[in-house]
Amino acid sequence: MAVDLVLDPAIRTWVFLPIVILVFTVGIMRHYAVLLLRREKKATAEQIQQRHYVARSRLLRVNGNILPPKSFEMRRQFHLDDNGFLANNSQPREMNLLDGPLNPEMFIGQVVNSLPTILIGSWINSTFSGFLTTRMPFPLTRKFAEMLQRGVTLTSLDASWVSSLSWYFLNVFGLQSVYALLLGEENAADSMKAMEEQTKMGAGLPMQDENAVIRAEWEALKIHKYQFKFGKGARKNTSVL
Repeated sequence: MAVDLVLDPAIRTWVFLPIVILVFTVGIMRHYAVLLLRREKKATAEQIQQRHYVARSRLLRVNGNILPPKSFEMRRQFHLDDNGFLANNSQPREMNLLDGPLNPEMFIGQVVNSLPTILIGSWINSTFSGFLTTRMPFPLTRKFAEMLQRGVTLTSLDASWVSSLSWYFLNVFGLQSVYALLLGEENAADSMKAMEEQTKMGAGLPMQDENAVIRAEWEALKIHKYQFKFGKGARKNTSVL
């Protein structure tokens, strides 16, 4: 038989609301701490030049069929020439580990996001151990008891009661919409969302070599089959292969 309880009103004042305020405040502080620690990476002049050359080559492949054959081949040879930009920058290069998953910024972000969650959770578990904070307004099955009653081991307790530790985690996950409303969609206040994004970034995704992108574009332009869109040259195919 489930035990029916009546909570002391002081729990609302000294446990329920303080946990909400604490989680919300830490989230706001986390957001601004990440903004202060984040260093905006600006593209160098060399990187901008590389992107422009690759963009020009792609435009030539996509829209080059409106150019006369001689004009198209002149532009293609400009990119494919041995002394051209695409050829000179298409060789693989050694990657800088600071640009990859071992980036110190990512480590700092993980500390800022995970450390407060662990510390506050441990403090709540030790300070408010065994406290019940609120009750769900609808009945729940016993399967929800493990999720909503962490730190409380009463098998006869109704599953709709929420312990202090579970209430803390519910706030950690549930305040995302409030953060998005106050700080915008791309905020760093939600620790769970931030850790998920960092996990995806460091989950072994290969680092992108810009020279590999240039080489891929060089090869694509080299094998591209040109067909003039207008006039008698519309049926004429040319290739440098």
